[in-house]
Amino acid sequence: MGSWMRPFSHEKEEKRPKFVELRSSKWFIMFVVAFAVGTDIFMYGLIVPVTPTALKDKVGIPEKDVQSWTSILLALYSAALLAFAPVVGYIADRAESRRWPLLVGLVALAAATALLCVGSHIGLWIAGRLFQGAAAAVVWTAGLALLVDTVGKDELGQAIGYVSMAISIGTLAGPLLGGVVYENGGYYAVYGLAFAFIALDIILRLVLIERRHAIKWLVPEMTPFPVNGHQSTEKESGEISHPMSSTSGSESRESQTPSPTSRSAFGRLAILLSSPRLIVSVWGYLILSIIMSSFDSVLPLFVQQTFGWQQSGQGLIFIPLMVPHILDPLTGWVIDKYPKSCRYLTTAAFLALVPVLVLLRFVTHNSIQQKVVLCALLACVGLCIAVAMPPIVVEVFFAVKEKEDKTPDIFGRGGAMASAFGLSNMGFAAGSLIGPFFAGFIRQEAGWGAMGWALGLIAGVSSVPILLFIGGWILRKPVKSENEVQVTDSPPGS
Repeated sequence: MGSWMRPFSHEKEEKRPKFVELRSSKWFIMFVVAFAVGTDIFMYGLIVPVTPTALKDKVGIPEKDVQSWTSILLALYSAALLAFAPVVGYIADRAESRRWPLLVGLVALAAATALLCVGSHIGLWIAGRLFQGAAAAVVWTAGLALLVDTVGKDELGQAIGYVSMAISIGTLAGPLLGGVVYENGGYYAVYGLAFAFIALDIILRLVLIERRHAIKWLVPEMTPFPVNGHQSTEKESGEISHPMSSTSGSESRESQTPSPTSRSAFGRLAILLSSPRLIVSVWGYLILSIIMSSFDSVLPLFVQQTFGWQQSGQGLIFIPLMVPHILDPLTGWVIDKYPKSCRYLTTAAFLALVPVLVLLRFVTHNSIQQKVVLCALLACVGLCIAVAMPPIVVEVFFAVKEKEDKTPDIFGRGGAMASAFGLSNMGFAAGSLIGPFFAGFIRQEAGWGAMGWALGLIAGVSSVPILLFIGGWILRKPVKSENEVQVTDSPPGS
């Protein structure tokens, strides 16, 4: 009698957390993930204005080598993100909780910031940038997977829109605040601000409770599962919405059948890479990353040489690129309400980038009109990216779900959603590695106008596979399924 009473008494001892409804609510989790991703990219940009002076004064790098080491340190961040993203994705899929990988990522970010703060040797700066990249891999991969677990497909686009907006705000605010604080408060004031953001991020991630773990308190009559599971009583009770996850289809079967054997990392990777939808999504993310990182490396130098702008102007010129990203949630709302619009919105955005990027060649000299034209063109580039980004990221979810709907439990226990986002983040990291060298080399050898032509060309060419495969093979008729209103198949033989 005592043996069967133990599990019951153990569950009874587990106290209901305070404010569990708020801590596990969709909007709170969405805010925590957006804040985490925004903080990560904010940290990346915060020390950009500090790096050249610190390398020269604290590390002792000769003046002639400062630019080279600055570029190398930026590249190391992207390289670490590229290397760790698939590993983190696999671990996050196998873990019982998305929250713990997020906390580990925060530890890595704190370690990175500490290393950079005290760094008096170039080795510490290298380690710090590598830790930053690893932290980014954790936050972007596990965070997006947690978002999918929480909001489901009906609100995923808008949720991704808020995350994209947070990335844009962090990208803009980091260098601007870093420069202002460094100029007025000094070197350590910048890192004081960084640790304040990390402390707030720690509190938010500790407060968060995943919805799948909160079910036992929100709907007491339900039996919680160790991984995301579909519970029929959820819908009947009306108290909590069903958190769509990468395993939502397969986990409902796990409650009735033995757990499937977990696939190896390479097995999941092979299945994911067999999806044209996922490959095209990763490719689109790569191209957007190349375009964004190209401006990061080329634009400050261009406005300095053309308009004579110094550090403040070089930072402010990025505002027209970033402001349109306040529309990211609106784009997400549109694709949630009209799922078929993903294909056409993304294709139109990539095609619109072509004339906008080509027209950059007409900004050639210092005048008010030329400055206005440049800002307007940059705002158009930002708008195109704001329209294209949420559908590209949301497509990762639907590519995985399509595989699971065709073959239940294809990825084994835990699914492969975080692994898929890991591949997506690899595309972004590869683009951020390629972009600065690609744009910098072309501008140096052939000029500003040729750089615009080159970026426009890759955007235009990329619109073709996006039109054909985003949302599924364009010539394939949609079919009805049990779990999805519309599932589009890949072309025969793909």
